[in-house]
Amino acid sequence: MPAAVLVVALGTVTPREAWEQTRTLLPVVVFLALVLMLAYLCAKEGLFEAVGAAVARRCGGSPRRLLAGVFAMACAVTAVLSLDATAVLLTPVVLATASRAGARARPHVYATAHLANSASLLLPVSNLTNLLAFTASGLSFTRFAALMALPWLAAIAVEYAVFRRFFRADLAEPVPASPARVGPAPTKTPDAGGAGPTAPPAPTVPRFTVVVVALTLAGFALASPAGVAPAWAALGGVLVLGGRALARRHVTPREMAGAAAPLFCVFVLALGIVVGAVMTGGAASGLGRLLPDGDSLPALLGVAAVAALLANLVNNLPAVLALLPLAAPAGPAQVLAVLIGVNLGPNLTYVGSLATLLWRRLLHRQGVEVELGLFTRLGLLTVPATVTASTAALWVALGLVGA
Repeated sequence: MPAAVLVVALGTVTPREAWEQTRTLLPVVVFLALVLMLAYLCAKEGLFEAVGAAVARRCGGSPRRLLAGVFAMACAVTAVLSLDATAVLLTPVVLATASRAGARARPHVYATAHLANSASLLLPVSNLTNLLAFTASGLSFTRFAALMALPWLAAIAVEYAVFRRFFRADLAEPVPASPARVGPAPTKTPDAGGAGPTAPPAPTVPRFTVVVVALTLAGFALASPAGVAPAWAALGGVLVLGGRALARRHVTPREMAGAAAPLFCVFVLALGIVVGAVMTGGAASGLGRLLPDGDSLPALLGVAAVAALLANLVNNLPAVLALLPLAAPAGPAQVLAVLIGVNLGPNLTYVGSLATLLWRRLLHRQGVEVELGLFTRLGLLTVPATVTASTAALWVALGLVGA
């Protein structure tokens, strides 16, 4: 905020330009706040814990099957409820699920970090970068999803193959389970025989919550062709789940407001002004020379590589704000190539994505230390491969679906 005020005060950005930038970003930020609230309400209703418990039951004590279950769970949560839901709300559930299943936690919690980024390619609601690219591309919700389905699947397939190989020692056999578990703590039986603690019943999937989320997602798909902002569908989901949770006293109005991350929303608006100032200072011409022209496969690979590199240098949010105005005139193909770079590139470094930083801080609070060397080695194996595979898949999708 001080930086945004400073660039306006110095005249680098006029007040009118600052207001136009804010007005452009505001619908996206409001949509983001609503999706974050929806994800929080799902967590409060026990959706993540119930799905985690179901995955633990179905893995049958096999760490490899558990990894596949965690991949499926993280991909679904990221695609529908955004990468922040996976990084912040799902990671503790995965940590406890691995313990409950008697598996080493490391492959599974690292999967939530990677998939928070990699699995966020599919829908406009999956990531703030997607919302920005969706607006710049001019595509409908369903067309965006159709074009990004193949890149999404390619990224997930590469991640899974690398994880199976990289963590083969951790996935070799189960380890003794620790006391951590999904759901409430065991309770004493009331009989006089002195029986020990009994495990609580496994949490059941909240069907009402699942139905509301499904209807909200359908609303996203139907709103775009009808010329209605998808934020209205998100608002409907929040009002239904939020009204029910407030009536049952599961949440407070203050919790609801906090779930919308108002300070983060202000940060995004201020960042837009600051990035606008940087781009008017001559950076735009330099970046523009780095982006190849056209929508051939080599050109799209070049755009994605530039985006991935910039995301690791300055974080993916400033990177997408800087690159989208340069890529948008060339059409949706380059916009989506930028998106692949800024979404997949951050798996290389901690600073590439805000979600990764939140994931790392959350694990630290849980007493789990993230190894920089391991994170970097895993990133070196996955990032070039996922960016290449996803960009090639985008090129194929463009040929099949058309831009």
